[in-house]
Amino acid sequence: TWTTVWTELLTDLDYYKGRAYKIEEVPGDSEAFYAFVAYPIELFEEGSVVNVLTSLVGNVFGFKALRSLRLEDVRFPIAYVMTCQGPPNGIRVERDKMNKYGRPLLGCTIKPKLGLSGRNYGRVVYECLRGGLDFTKDDENINSQPFMRWQNRFEFVAEAIRSAEAETGERKGHYLNVTAPTVEEMFKRAEFAKELGQPIIMHDY
Repeated sequence: TWTTVWTELLTDLDYYKGRAYKIEEVPGDSEAFYAFVAYPIELFEEGSVVNVLTSLVGNVFGFKALRSLRLEDVRFPIAYVMTCQGPPNGIRVERDKMNKYGRPLLGCTIKPKLGLSGRNYGRVVYECLRGGLDFTKDDENINSQPFMRWQNRFEFVAEAIRSAEAETGERKGHYLNVTAPTVEEMFKRAEFAKELGQPIIMHDY
């Protein structure tokens, strides 16, 4: 990324390069500074926050000339924000599905995240939902390990949700992690969650 090559002559490097337009001292730290850096909007694909972060975080943090670096803030121009339509199902849809309005949605990740059996995992989900949470979720590390296979977890979680809903009279949910070694297996797990009547799933990239 940072090696100078002759092919730079084929583009308008002065236009496309980032610019540090302001540097400020960090109060109380004489060796640290805030650097304000701007990039031309044309460097990024419209609507792709992933593309933006790949450049800002991936490439910049590989700049070995700096001893240490921390990203403090990112500001997007309105012209770029308007190209990001967001997910098809946002907080409004989630509130409709959960029938919860006028207050924050309360949830948590199940702990310990590793080592519970399917039955005990379902018990923890039930206790959380019965105790007042709106939803719980799998940790990203939970997939289909020997101590708790995915189908076993899905079934016990579905049972926990049904019990909590029956006792509280409220809609409850759990983010079931359908991440799998293959796309086909991921779809299989997602379809099984759908068959169980689960309103929410999650997937790690």
